[in-house]
Amino acid sequence: MMPALLEVEDLRVEFPTRRGLLTALDGISFAIDPGEVLGVVGESGAGKSMTGAAIIGLLEPPGRIAAGQVRLAGRRIDTLPYEEMRKIRGREIGAIFQDPLTTLNPLYRIGDQLIETMQTHLGVNAAEARRRAIEWLELVGIPAAAQRVDSYPHEFSGGMRQRVVIALALCAEPKLIVADEPTTALDVSIQAQVITLLKRLAREKGTAMMLVTHDMGVIAEAADRVAVMYAGRIAEIGPVREVVRHPKHPYSVGLMASIPPLDRRVERLAQIEGAMPRLSAIPPGCPFNPRCPYAFGRCRTERPELLETGATRAACWLYDAASERHVAGARAHG
Repeated sequence: MMPALLEVEDLRVEFPTRRGLLTALDGISFAIDPGEVLGVVGESGAGKSMTGAAIIGLLEPPGRIAAGQVRLAGRRIDTLPYEEMRKIRGREIGAIFQDPLTTLNPLYRIGDQLIETMQTHLGVNAAEARRRAIEWLELVGIPAAAQRVDSYPHEFSGGMRQRVVIALALCAEPKLIVADEPTTALDVSIQAQVITLLKRLAREKGTAMMLVTHDMGVIAEAADRVAVMYAGRIAEIGPVREVVRHPKHPYSVGLMASIPPLDRRVERLAQIEGAMPRLSAIPPGCPFNPRCPYAFGRCRTERPELLETGATRAACWLYDAASERHVAGARAHG
């Protein structure tokens, strides 16, 4: 067994405000192996992008990591000085963001941006870097790459710019890719090509990938495992096939039920009643309990840790032996 490339342990992110501390991430733990794609899903505000930002050291002030550890290839990186972390971000961690305009410099040709990245992190000369830049553009599906390498970002469509961003993130051959909604701006056909490319590169290069998205179709196609997040915590984590087909946490069940089936027509999609709590109003116990149809007393007072549920782990008291006896007894007396 190879050791995990990325290890996140009890990660806690806080935002100090005039009204007190807001906890954005609370006890997040997971690991990603070399060559593995971990999908991270959940509603808007669940903490998906925040987790990625904390890992790559790009939390917006005044946000801060208040507890926990982030280790890359066994080395702790969450406590590194800014300059040292900046070097790691380019060489060992690649980032793909939803909006390519936040990554690409509009004043420089795309080839120059790729060349500079490779010269900085791989130490190759300009001629070799240019040759590799053209190869990477071809690899991500840019037509006539040898000519387009000298184009500026504004000369590309949104989908093509996103492909350039992916090439920029991958060209230094990082150990880890954090991809935050990398296909949202793309049409469906290009989206499928990009997902196939990311998955292939993870396999061939042994790159670990954290794929943040709200799109379960992307997760089902690209990920090996999936972590379902809710209110800054992991509700369920396990092999993607198990979580999609046999979800255990009530929130995961609701999330999967909201996906329209392809094999039959339905009049109305399932929905989860209520809304995600604000950071300033996360309820005690399980944060999902106000929306959960199976909640009982313990859910409202004690926070569940991730419990074994067979192939997956779910933060739900329904899978705790003591709770199961309690619920069974209540039903028997009901």
